[in-house]
Amino acid sequence: MDVLGIDIGGSYIKGAVVDVQTGKLISEPLQVETPQPASPAAIIEVTADLVKSFPWHGAIGCGFPAVIRAGIAKTASNIDDLWIGLNVKEEMQRATGCPCFVLNDADAAGLAEMQFGEGQGIDGTVLVLTLGTGVGSALFSQGELFPNLELGCLPINGTSADNYAAAAVRSREDLSWQVWAQRLNLFLNHVERLLSPELIIIGGGISSEHKIFFPQLKIEADLLPAHFFNQAGIVGAACFAAEKNHT
Repeated sequence: MDVLGIDIGGSYIKGAVVDVQTGKLISEPLQVETPQPASPAAIIEVTADLVKSFPWHGAIGCGFPAVIRAGIAKTASNIDDLWIGLNVKEEMQRATGCPCFVLNDADAAGLAEMQFGEGQGIDGTVLVLTLGTGVGSALFSQGELFPNLELGCLPINGTSADNYAAAAVRSREDLSWQVWAQRLNLFLNHVERLLSPELIIIGGGISSEHKIFFPQLKIEADLLPAHFFNQAGIVGAACFAAEKNHT
């Protein structure tokens, strides 16, 4: 079964058609910049155009940078606050003409890693972190997702983890790999004390550079780069839609 997966982030909106039986992309992934300001009207328009580019008429899974409950955005991470309270699922369905299924973007990445990636077969506590514009987080225990975990909001050194240890912070503040890795390590130490994960999987675009900064991280948990690197959100969103479309 093929499903279109869409990953909406603070910097980019990405999509591809996914074989949800294998987790493999069966189309070339497409990517556009997230409009600024990232208002509902602007993102919905860009996302609808992206869907038409495939073209696509079936189910769509959409990872979205917010706490999502019953399709409604309860927060807004690196997007306009006008999203809060909006039914993202209904808006996306109206704009695309396709059945849409929406979940938190980091949860989508986590589902991909647990089903087809580095989390396969692990029954203990697994934490998936997506480091990009912010810090996304997905927590699993016994293979079950604890949805909408927002570790990017954790206070650290007078600010939030999003503003302290996200990948975008390294570029924005022109930090060396060593200085940024020290920040990330401090965040990971806090997370370990809170959750005691057996495995931490690092995703997001910066995960492809893991050989540079992983050696500088000193934590108790096993540490692995995401199998899908920056495409995990696309795969997980598609798999989520496939499951919900048949329940």
